[in-house]
Amino acid sequence: MDFYAEQDKARRKTRWLVLLFVFAVLLLIGISNLLIAALVYSMGLTGMPANTVDGVFLWFSWQRFAWVCAAVTGTVLLVILFKWFQLASGGKGVAERLGGQRILPQTDDPDQRRCLNVVEEMALAAGLPVPPVYLLAGERGINAFAAGISPGDAVIGITQGSLNNFNREQMQGVVAHEFSHILNGDMRLNIRLAAMLKGITFISDIGGMLVRGTMRRRGTLSGRSTSFGSGTSGRSGKSAQIMLLGLALWLLGWLGGLFAGFIKAAVSRQRELLADASAVQFTRNPGGVADALKVIGGYVPGTVIVEARAGELSHIFFGQISTVLWQFFATHPPLPERIRRIEPGWDGEYIKRDRDTSYQGTPQDRVRRETERRAAATAAAAILARAVLGEGAGPLVTEAAADAEFADVGEPPTGEISEQLAEQAHDPLGANAIAYGLMMSRDPAEQEAQLQLVAATGVRGMEATVRQLLGELQALSVEWRLPLLEMSLPALKCMSEQQYRQFKDTLLKITRTDQRLDLYEWCMFQVVRHYLDPEFVQVKPSRPRHRKPVHVRQQLRTVISVLAWRGHADANEREAAFARGVESVGLHNLQLRPLDECGVAEFSRAVTTLADSYPLLKPRLLKGMAQCAAHDGKLTAEECEILVAVAAVMDCPVPASVRRQSVAVDGPA
Repeated sequence: MDFYAEQDKARRKTRWLVLLFVFAVLLLIGISNLLIAALVYSMGLTGMPANTVDGVFLWFSWQRFAWVCAAVTGTVLLVILFKWFQLASGGKGVAERLGGQRILPQTDDPDQRRCLNVVEEMALAAGLPVPPVYLLAGERGINAFAAGISPGDAVIGITQGSLNNFNREQMQGVVAHEFSHILNGDMRLNIRLAAMLKGITFISDIGGMLVRGTMRRRGTLSGRSTSFGSGTSGRSGKSAQIMLLGLALWLLGWLGGLFAGFIKAAVSRQRELLADASAVQFTRNPGGVADALKVIGGYVPGTVIVEARAGELSHIFFGQISTVLWQFFATHPPLPERIRRIEPGWDGEYIKRDRDTSYQGTPQDRVRRETERRAAATAAAAILARAVLGEGAGPLVTEAAADAEFADVGEPPTGEISEQLAEQAHDPLGANAIAYGLMMSRDPAEQEAQLQLVAATGVRGMEATVRQLLGELQALSVEWRLPLLEMSLPALKCMSEQQYRQFKDTLLKITRTDQRLDLYEWCMFQVVRHYLDPEFVQVKPSRPRHRKPVHVRQQLRTVISVLAWRGHADANEREAAFARGVESVGLHNLQLRPLDECGVAEFSRAVTTLADSYPLLKPRLLKGMAQCAAHDGKLTAEECEILVAVAAVMDCPVPASVRRQSVAVDGPA
């Protein structure tokens, strides 16, 4: 499945969404004029004969129409902007708004541990960093969601009902479904959709508040009427007028809600079917997604979410969060349709759970789950390392074959990522220490100065932990550095904003101790910055500006030149690698830049510009880089680090070719 093409389709669908939205606003403006004219006429304020409907139309004037148009449009736009800023803080803000609580990387709960392990596997299959996982602990319904503006700030949310009722295979299917929303560009589309539709339905909220407030006031006035006599008649009349206005606005908002429901359903249903198909691709197991849907069909609470704020975000969930009278307004296709698209021979029987408790399985399953919990850190290290080194991820496992999972992954070679390092990578303090240690110099004098910078943070135990791990980190083979850092990202996201600012500042000071920034430090820092910044600070995502390779030819020339110089010592091989890289993108007549024009500053500026490319162009650019790096038939650890860092800055999954030992000359990226 071409996820880049799907991102491009999502962008085009956004344009249609804007057109539908504008049409809905125009209809609301027209209906608003009619309702206000009728309301004013019914109150006898027009000065026109009250015995004919013509008085309503005689009230019309272009001046009043302009005022109504400005009022409706201004209200809608203000609400959209407010809602966008509210939701654009990233997936973390959306998850917390829905009542989610982060599952800590060091959790000992077996169901939560299993969920985190599955998310790590799916991140590997998708070529993305491991996102934080949020648990909706009070929700018995089986559901999940992905939220965020970009892959860098994405989160996965899952309900307690899902943890309680899914086995490992079914959990894989649901999590893979959510990862496909991240890759397909659906998350940003969903946030835009929620903000735009709130602008339409907000009018109904105002009307409802006016009606409820007037009814309460009328009740108070009627209780006092015996004391105040006719003094309340004027106020009662005004209350009636306000109630009529409220009813008119409520009716207007209700009509807007119909438009909003139609737009939401039209956009969402096809994206859900695409995500189901993508989940099968990730897991290579149709039964996982299909069985998850069957469990939902046989579960009494279904996919219902009781959180009041979930309604406006119903389209981001795995399943329909509430019942609808007409499928025409459903945000998700019917369960039987989704199941039969994956499993055409389905017999129509759902999977029933006897009770809503934690899924226990057989005694053998429980033994496997405990084995999985103990081996999770070591296995995750091996999976991530093999992904970067090029051995591939291998088939993802089912719960019935959990023992085979670790045999397929393989234990890390002796002397590489130890169990201690893997465990520290899942602890916030240890993850900080690993990031500091990976950036430290091998020169004893510089190293001591860097350790003093760590001590200056004032974090209790930090310097001691870095000193404890430093020898092991510096003995680590080059090819294991990036996998270890990626393992640490979920734990690093558990910091507070103040802690992160201090961590980032210290990391920068460590890299500047020797008064220079080398390419390795740039790559490591970019991975940390790109995937952690959205968690703590407002980050402006890149905007697509460049549609064709020729628009970024000089920037691409710089990046591929750096790869050619770094990966090929022979001058002829270097020239051939550069030519192969640029020609695979479709560019010609470009010359390899001299070494003095391939510094870190020039490289950084070039990558930042490439990040503003359109989704369909990004894989072509990354393919050209990978083709250059693998011209000699292999990818070194340094080349992998460069490509992974570039992919991170460009908000792209790591190309499949980077996760293999070599790249075929004409093979797909």
